[in-house]
Amino acid sequence: MSKAIQAVRGMNDLLPDAVERWQRIEALARDVLHAYGYREIRLPVLEKSELFARSIGSLTDIVEKEMYSFEDRSGENLTLRPEGTAGCVRAGIENGFLHNQIQRLWYAGPMFRHERPQKGRYRQFHQIGVEAFGIETPDLDAELIVMCARLWRALGLDGISLQLNSLGTPASRAAYRSELVRYLEARRSVLDEDSLRRLDKNPLRILDSKNPAMQDVVTAAPSLSEHLDDASRAHFERLLDLLRRAGIEYTINPRLVRGLDYYTRTVFEWTTERLGAQSAVCAGGRYDGLVEQLGGKATPAAGFAIGMERLAELLAQQGDQNHEVHPQAYLVLLGADAEGEGLTLAERLRDAGVRVECNGGGGSLKTQLKRADRSRARHALLLGEDEVRTASVTVKDLRDGTQRSIAQSELVDLLLKKLDEE
Repeated sequence: MSKAIQAVRGMNDLLPDAVERWQRIEALARDVLHAYGYREIRLPVLEKSELFARSIGSLTDIVEKEMYSFEDRSGENLTLRPEGTAGCVRAGIENGFLHNQIQRLWYAGPMFRHERPQKGRYRQFHQIGVEAFGIETPDLDAELIVMCARLWRALGLDGISLQLNSLGTPASRAAYRSELVRYLEARRSVLDEDSLRRLDKNPLRILDSKNPAMQDVVTAAPSLSEHLDDASRAHFERLLDLLRRAGIEYTINPRLVRGLDYYTRTVFEWTTERLGAQSAVCAGGRYDGLVEQLGGKATPAAGFAIGMERLAELLAQQGDQNHEVHPQAYLVLLGADAEGEGLTLAERLRDAGVRVECNGGGGSLKTQLKRADRSRARHALLLGEDEVRTASVTVKDLRDGTQRSIAQSELVDLLLKKLDEE
């Protein structure tokens, strides 16, 4: 026997029990987003590699080490998307719906990064992404954060907190970058290997180091907040005021920089201490220069992405009920005539809104009732030769064992009444 083929490392199957939790998250997220006027957009999984080099930053870890890129048969370099914002901006520019317009959009689906797999971090992972265009004032930043808080409440989620920072404009950040590099160069001997690699390419990411040995260096580093331009400082202060008015608790984290080059001004993360090293459940911020950077007209924008695997894991740890979907009735079919009649009867029940699973593959009455139990249906509907001849059906309650025979014409009303009482 040949060896069974296994899934690609870091790309995991999502089994039915987990899918049901995901479906609940997705349904609640959809309701919340629609309540704020956000509309769904569906984007390609595959984009030109240049899109991510220009948006995320050619010197970031994502572009340098983590992207799944390849050359197709026509010689074009393509990449499985590592994040969703760049593709959403590309779609807006290409289809002409960003300039001088306000757009509130959301999407969901898989992303791909060749990282070291660990709990909460996979090579294929899933996000719900939210992007808003055409509003430059901090009320949009506040709306995005308040919307997240509403979703956490809808999910019954606790143990999650908000961290905020402002990165300022590209110009003010460049001035800060120069001072930070001078500070770090003077301490090169104590920098770890990862920080040394980032020093020349992306020094702000050193501030986000999780290495305990680096924390003294990071803590004593110059603060970005001291280098903010006046407009960015005013923007951030107004955001904080709006969040206070909305009753949103937050912590200002001056070391929060995010790993993507396109962020400006506001950045934020919703984090938890219950997922180990992978603490961020949701993250986002402003990217006012990205549309122009990718070839469009200057357009302010902000957004966030929710990590579905981490959110689902957090809810599972919290004891969230899966809300499993199972049949409400199981149709036991005894004989060829019953199998033919059963297909029609099951469709009538489904037309009335009843979830019905039909027995398949034959089997004795005892065997089929065991299958009915395993299906977790409340009611077994027994259809045999006698029932076919008399146009009746025997309804068996699989919890208390009681059963009764009724006319098939009365079955829909009886089941709907029973289901309404349960």
